[in-house]
Amino acid sequence: MRKRFDSIQAAARAEPCPDWPLRAARLRALRQMLDENRRRLGQALARDFGQRPQAETDLAEIFPARAGIRHALRHGRGWMRRRPARTGPWFWPARSWVQPRPLGVVGIVVPWNYPLFLSIGPLTDALAAGNRVMLKLSEHAPGFAEAFAEAAARHFDADVLAVVTGGPEVAAEFAALPFDHLLFTGSGRVGRQVMQAAAANLTPVTLELGGKSPALVAPDAPLAHAVDRIMTGKLLNAGQTCIAPDYVLLPRAGIEPFIAEARTWVARHYPRLEGNVDYSRIINDAQFRRLDDWIAQARDAGAALHPLSDAAPDPASRLMPPLIVTDAQGPLAEQEIFGPILPLVPYDRLREAVDHILARPRPLAFYPFTQDDETLALLLGTVAAGGVTVNDTLMHVAQLGLPFGGIGASGMGAWHGKAGFDRLSHLMPVFRQARPNGAGLLAPPYGARFRMLMRWMLRL
Repeated sequence: MRKRFDSIQAAARAEPCPDWPLRAARLRALRQMLDENRRRLGQALARDFGQRPQAETDLAEIFPARAGIRHALRHGRGWMRRRPARTGPWFWPARSWVQPRPLGVVGIVVPWNYPLFLSIGPLTDALAAGNRVMLKLSEHAPGFAEAFAEAAARHFDADVLAVVTGGPEVAAEFAALPFDHLLFTGSGRVGRQVMQAAAANLTPVTLELGGKSPALVAPDAPLAHAVDRIMTGKLLNAGQTCIAPDYVLLPRAGIEPFIAEARTWVARHYPRLEGNVDYSRIINDAQFRRLDDWIAQARDAGAALHPLSDAAPDPASRLMPPLIVTDAQGPLAEQEIFGPILPLVPYDRLREAVDHILARPRPLAFYPFTQDDETLALLLGTVAAGGVTVNDTLMHVAQLGLPFGGIGASGMGAWHGKAGFDRLSHLMPVFRQARPNGAGLLAPPYGARFRMLMRWMLRL
């Protein structure tokens, strides 16, 4: 792997700042790769998950990936331009500006839950910024990894995009390479290991780590609307989404009506769940066992389980039906669930709900539901999250004009659109001295003239 890195790094050093026509050609090649392999990649993902509808892959992966490429092609030339910066009046008539430059070689570590979008999205930002890329795909979606690697090899030279596959040992070797930037999406536990490996090379990192993203239903919010949008966000990809609503805070009197509404919603959107082709499966046996164990631990600790479907969990097909949990205990209350299980947490006063969120690590996403501007101002002014969607779920991640990233335990750094271009560029400050200038007046010997100038300058 080190030889592959050295080769791509040498190519980056030989071509340190590609012009826009070359960057645009690489973005168009990426779009062509995506268009030509859409079905094949979707089918590979369906096999890896056991069942995953092409419609879900199109909606949650193909569409945002393609939109990101189109956005970069439309705006990338402008992002490349130098950006005027203020020059202090003492230095006039000199000029200052910021010049975006490629970093060089960017490493991207891709998770298994949305491997297509979380490959193409960061890759789009990296190519628009003029970088070359090494991309490590997850071993938990092996069919997708094989199909993506073959497609990339047909559309890109190996010194522009190199795709790496393999297990944890390969991932550890990958993270230890001296990239110019390393972008990782995954769990906080692995994120710490990635950051530690990167630190040995002083490699800057962007980490997208997830966490327990809350939905908060304010007393004034229409409950039916909140249930509809929360369940939609929760059950996409069977809950295996880093920004899925992880639990719901709502007024105590709303618990039973929420459960009833959610059962109705599931019956309407996922009828006959056992054979429903629109409902995804859990990615592998280990993840299914983890969810099953967490449910058992919660039940044994006194939690109440509220199935939202008549279907039973099926380890053979990895079907995990949607479930609401009240009085959640153990891992369901403490760790990111990453499955179709939704704890409900009652509150009596809105401040109590806010304090519940503030007492925990900052989440990747926050979903307040309210029609009251004062309530929204309070929530946005007190809760810090990586991103927020108001009166809906997930939608902020689809906005290319918004950065996407975490805060604290949910990550560091942001990408998407111009934010991603800037993150994967060196925004190089440039100061151009004018031919007539007064810099010599501040040079030694520090006599009377210097002291007079300093008195003048220090008064301002």
